[in-house]
Amino acid sequence: MTNPSQPDVSIIIVSWNVAQLLQDCLQSVYDTTPNLSLEVIVVDSASSDDTVQVIQSKFPQVMLMAQTDNVGFTRGNNIGLAVAHGRHVFLLNPDTIILGDTIGQMVAYLDENPTVGIVGPHTLNTDMTHQSTRRRFPTIGTAFFESTWLEGIAPRHILDRYYVRDMADDVLGAVDWVQGSALMARHEVYDQIGGLDEGYVMFWEELDWCKRAKLAGWGVTYLGTSKMVHHGGKSTDQAGARKHIHFQESKLRYYKKFHGAGFALLLRIFLLLNYTWQIMVEGIKALLGSKRTMRRERITVYWQVLRSGLKVS
Repeated sequence: MTNPSQPDVSIIIVSWNVAQLLQDCLQSVYDTTPNLSLEVIVVDSASSDDTVQVIQSKFPQVMLMAQTDNVGFTRGNNIGLAVAHGRHVFLLNPDTIILGDTIGQMVAYLDENPTVGIVGPHTLNTDMTHQSTRRRFPTIGTAFFESTWLEGIAPRHILDRYYVRDMADDVLGAVDWVQGSALMARHEVYDQIGGLDEGYVMFWEELDWCKRAKLAGWGVTYLGTSKMVHHGGKSTDQAGARKHIHFQESKLRYYKKFHGAGFALLLRIFLLLNYTWQIMVEGIKALLGSKRTMRRERITVYWQVLRSGLKVS
């Protein structure tokens, strides 16, 4: 039975040094949900800008959980999930703008479809073009082609399947996972499978969560008619080489969990060879006089990735 005092949805936003974007995001949330009972939780990862002051002065209704350290995206969401009381929980990036009745439509869809545990909306770029945020689970073949320097020569069917290119952008359909920039789940899903795996500092954590939800019997749906804007990467853009390291180590963690330690080791060697090759390519281009400053910056980043060793956790 529904508890009338329970919020329809708890919206969890993890922020780091994006005060203006966060303000715009929150304003869009409140402007588009006049008929919903909301619990909005902002977990701030020790921002050095005026995020805390902005929230306290302009959005006093928000539950602000200001951290003394940068806890990262995954841990930050778990902090919010642990105190969320809504019938549904909505993980939302701070660099987003909600359009129309998107949150209401997502809540209604979950209420009307009891076997579906997770939904994600149709996401748009800043220029209002389509942003791909729905996926099928990656295969072993996907590991070597998606987000590597071999992507340009990948067999078309591998990436077409992964990116769900057989589905129109504005339709509703079953998928395997949706990106964590805007992911709504039933609270029962969290109660059953727990929070995000904090072994992923950032990247791949929502894939892992959806994988566990699907293994527990829940469906995942892409709502192509519900729209929002995601400016994209405004916090991770600040991370430099760490962004590469977190992405690749998260990728290795996922494949170790679901495809075995042996394959993860093989993939680690492949990725390290990729970065070694790219350093050589950038070095040759720099010697030939092509955009030397940019080449040196890339070599520095790739060298830091190699030095990290890409640990498999």
